[in-house]
Amino acid sequence: MTVERRHGNRVPVQIWVEEKTDRELYFQRSANISVGGIYLENTIPHPVGTLVTLRFTLPGDTEKFEVRAQVAAAIAGEEEFGMGLKFVELGPAVAERIQKYVASGG
Repeated sequence: MTVERRHGNRVPVQIWVEEKTDRELYFQRSANISVGGIYLENTIPHPVGTLVTLRFTLPGDTEKFEVRAQVAAAIAGEEEFGMGLKFVELGPAVAERIQKYVASGG
């Protein structure tokens, strides 16, 4: 039995996310987003606890924003690869934009 640790509504969103670690830069595809975090699909995950910087633009928005996030869940199975990231530094303006997007249902 899996314990559900995520909080808040998630909505599907297919966007490119620039993900930067201390040493590397990746371009990942998202699967869903909530006010608390984002899930990046079809990627080999970093270890849980890894801090990254994410840059992305939500559909219908024109401004790209940058947030800090921490890997909260790493999935590396035979059929699914991905990682759930929890936003750890989210300014009020960015949080409001994400909240509006989630509330609209995507």
